[in-house]
Order: sequence, then C-alpha cells, then structure tokens
Amino acid sequence: MKHNSPLASTVLFAALTLVSLIFWWNPLRDTLSLALSNDAYTHILLIFPLSLALIFTGSTHLDRKPLRDDLRVNRTLNWILPACALALALTVGGYARWGIPGSSADLRLALAISALVVCWIASVTLGFGTTTLRALVFPLCLLFLIVPIPEHAVSWIVEALQYHSASTARVMFQMLRIPVTQEGVMLYIPNLGIEVARECSSIRSSSMLVLTTLILAHLFLQTWWRQALLVAAAIPLSVAKNGLRIVTIGTLGTRVDPGFLDGKLHHHGGIIFFAIAVAAVVLLLLILRRTEISAPVDSPTLARQR
Repeated sequence: MKHNSPLASTVLFAALTLVSLIFWWNPLRDTLSLALSNDAYTHILLIFPLSLALIFTGSTHLDRKPLRDDLRVNRTLNWILPACALALALTVGGYARWGIPGSSADLRLALAISALVVCWIASVTLGFGTTTLRALVFPLCLLFLIVPIPEHAVSWIVEALQYHSASTARVMFQMLRIPVTQEGVMLYIPNLGIEVARECSSIRSSSMLVLTTLILAHLFLQTWWRQALLVAAAIPLSVAKNGLRIVTIGTLGTRVDPGFLDGKLHHHGGIIFFAIAVAAVVLLLLILRRTEISAPVDSPTLARQR
C-alpha cells in the first residue's frame, strides 16, 4: 500500500476540514452567535486564534523526517483508530442534528460541537500522523473549549460564583473590621445592602482568567502537576477578585463617596481586578517555574553511570 506524501497529507486534511465545515456549519454559526450575545461564552471567540497560533508555532518546530516516517510506521494508529474516531464524530454529529429532536437545543449544540472537535483531531491524525498529533495535542484539545456549556450547567456555575464571591467578600469585610452579615448572595454592612447579582458573578472574566492560566501553564511549565496546580489556582483567584471588587466598591461607597456605588469603577472597573488576578497568577507561575528549574533532573548519562 502506498503511503501519503506530504502534499497528499495536506490535501487529505484540507478535504476533511472542508467537509466538516459544511456538515457542521449550522452548529458553528449558532456557537458564534452565542459567543457574541452571551457573556458566559465570550471566551469562545479567543479559542480559534489561540489554538491556531499554538498550532502554527508547534508545527514550525516539527522534525519533518520523523513526520514522514510516522506515516509509514503504524497503520493502526495512523489510519484505523482516527478513521473510527472520524466515523464516530460523523455519527454523533448526525445524531445531534436529526436523532434527538425532543432534547434541548443547548444540549444538541454541545454534542454537535464536541463531535466536530473530535472530527478535526481525527483529520489531523489521518493527514499527518501521530507524531504531529503528539506535538500539537494541547492546541488541538484546547479546541474543546469552543463547546458551549449547556444552560443549566452555566446557571449552576453562575450561582456558585455568586455565593462564593459573597462569602469571600464577607470574610474581607470582617478582616477590615467592618460589621457584615450574609444571607445567601446578600451582604449587609452599615448603611448598605449589597446583592451579588448574576451580572456581578463575573463569569466572563473568570472564564478569561482560566483560559489565560491554561496558556501560561502550557508555555512556561514542563511538569504536569505544576501545570495543574497553576490552572487550579485560577478558580479561587476568580472568586477572590470578585470578592475584592465587592469590598472595594462597598467600602469606597460608604466611607468616601456614594458615587462609587454606581460609578465607573462599578460598571467598568472589572479590568482592574482582572489584572490583579492575572498578576497573582504570574507570581505563582514564577514561583513554580523557579522550583522547576532548580529541581534536580537525572540526565541519561548520569542514569547510565549509576
């Protein structure tokens, strides 16, 4: 059996990608519309350019000789498994489109886009082999973040952010020795009641913070557990920045000028607290990177000598 040349690989990948865009055009259009209209899905607009940039950067460092060898080494890994994944993606995509008419539209959309991402990963493997797949596994898997989370899951996340932001703000008020009581997402301090509404959950900036942390962890850390630790830290930092924003506006509004309660800091100051959270992420990244660089690593030569 004749194996793919680099040109044939590119043509095969381009053809599969074109077919996927045609087959999944409606779900892609709906996902873009959702990202443009709903704060909970704004991060989707960044996934494609980020993934493409990482793919381009990673592909420029690929060794072309191993890539060509990879197309000939293992027929099962290079053809059978990705072909099965591609067939599964088409089946699931068709099922999401025609097979479950009674289910909710957001669930069908999530299922369809998940199948599309699997299709793209299978297309890369079919076209260029497993060496390319291993080299580009992070930016390819990053594409799963374009899958729209179903509405009931988004509501749960928003409610969790509301409650924990309120709890964090309560602790911060107590640290400042400001009398405070909490009832669910309501906070009461002298002369002011504060409701942490859905709009104040900062789900958009929280999503952006997690995405930023993912990229930084991938680019600057090598060990998986340090990467996981940095990404995990983004979640409490998201809550902490929300709590800090509530405390800052509440304190300034009651002790400096009531105009702060409905001023620019309230409506447009999110970027300031987002920057503070990013700075905390970068600080943790530097600490983890320092421990990673200073950690002793056994070289193959030392291992053989032992």
